[in-house]
Amino acid sequence: MGGGARAGAAGALSAHPQPARRPGAPVVRPAAVADLAAIAAIERASFADAWSRPAFAALLGRREVYFVVAVPPASDGSPGAAEPVLGYAVAWFVVGEGEVANIAVHPEWRGQGIGAALLDDVLAAAALHDVTAVFLEVRESNEPARSLYTSRGFRQVGRRRNYYRAPREDALLLRWDVPPAGA
Repeated sequence: MGGGARAGAAGALSAHPQPARRPGAPVVRPAAVADLAAIAAIERASFADAWSRPAFAALLGRREVYFVVAVPPASDGSPGAAEPVLGYAVAWFVVGEGEVANIAVHPEWRGQGIGAALLDDVLAAAALHDVTAVFLEVRESNEPARSLYTSRGFRQVGRRRNYYRAPREDALLLRWDVPPAGA
């Protein structure tokens, strides 16, 4: 879905939101070292210009980075230590703005609300970190991702010509404005 900013970035911000979860929905939790192999495998299956495992490792523990994974709920609804990673999201929040750098879901789990759960978690985190707007890039042809982003209130604010390399394609720049507190 994401794959926008593919340069080095930053790991987990301190506050992890706990948005309401429907029964059976994935648990979203901070990414950990033990998740890196699964994250890198999902990345390779999702993007032609995939980030490396060391690139993901470099994100862990960085103050400005919000890095989470989605895992199946354990029988008691909590994440289990050995649960498989269904998907992940990477965002960063700096000087009042956020960027969703990457959201990806394992191919076998796509279309089941995992990406939506990850995006909702990132947007909840943005609201907790004094962010006023969140940006992302999405391939123009990625209709499932565009539909998800539109459903959450993102709007197109620009286009980056030939942004993606493999295959070459424009990126649409989208923006989501964080609702005022209490709205």
